[in-house]
Amino acid sequence: MATFNDIYPSLAGRTPSVSTTELVQELVPPREFAAASFKNYIPHAEYESQTFAHSQAKLFATGKTESKGLFTKREAAPAGIYLDGGFGVGKTHLLAAIWHEFKGKKVFGSFIAYTGLIGALTFAEAVKALSKYDLVCIDEFELDDPGDTMMMSRLLNELEKHGVRFAATSNTPPNALGEGRFAATDFAREIHGIADRFKIIRIDGEDHRHRPVNIAGRIDSAAEVEAWLKEDSTNSANLFVDDFDSLLKHLSTIHPSRYGRLLSNVDRIALTGVHVLKDQVEALRFVAFIDRAYEAQVHIRAVDFALTEVFSPEYLSGGYRKKYLRAVSRIGALTDAS
Repeated sequence: MATFNDIYPSLAGRTPSVSTTELVQELVPPREFAAASFKNYIPHAEYESQTFAHSQAKLFATGKTESKGLFTKREAAPAGIYLDGGFGVGKTHLLAAIWHEFKGKKVFGSFIAYTGLIGALTFAEAVKALSKYDLVCIDEFELDDPGDTMMMSRLLNELEKHGVRFAATSNTPPNALGEGRFAATDFAREIHGIADRFKIIRIDGEDHRHRPVNIAGRIDSAAEVEAWLKEDSTNSANLFVDDFDSLLKHLSTIHPSRYGRLLSNVDRIALTGVHVLKDQVEALRFVAFIDRAYEAQVHIRAVDFALTEVFSPEYLSGGYRKKYLRAVSRIGALTDAS
């Protein structure tokens, strides 16, 4: 693999520096949903809840309210809207559409992007920075980590005092087969204080991506990975090769809130020496890295290892299973991409 290291740079050689202003400015919909709108969200005719969710999300984005009758007083617009549904029913698309349609100052990020922001700035500074916005969009609100959930609950309560509105989606795992498919009850219970100010919308449907429940990871030889890198030779400056352990060590020196900047202008990553992760801290750190790579649509290949099998069965069935299952699905998408 020396030829790889001789030709291509490594992410381990990058040390991103991001200011508070830049961290907040990066809270926008990922590349995959840069053009998401209410017009190009196509509800499935067999699932009425998708049409209903579409209409309610648009009402929320435009600040309008619905009257149920001729003499019925219009209710005050809700502080937030929560889109709850299974994997692949278009929740993130609708969330991004809300962001694009909303007229006012707004930010959009995943749950871990906001917890990362708090970790980088401190809670008080995060409240100060985000209270300047009119709308905060939170994708994949996580309910499996009590500490982070409580912190986000506090954040929403503090921001609501400043008149900030919220839009959020659930973090249903990709292959839970119905288990925990809808998380609205958990969400309402955990978001103390303003839970009753959220309008909860349930979205039924099948995964529009038609992904298999169990993703069989691809295994590429060194020659195949090198050929894959050369396919994109016109952008060689955006191609990276990293030893897996070296990358993990480097990630430990960077705050997760800066992983997005680490992946700036990166098209393809080849990983060597990949193995099953046996340290939970490293595993969760790699999950955060994969989340940012997925948002940036960075393609990844591993040499002589199925990257979808990087998490041990123990982790896939443990307390953070939702995070790992989501990461496996995203790894499958990133490694299958050309």
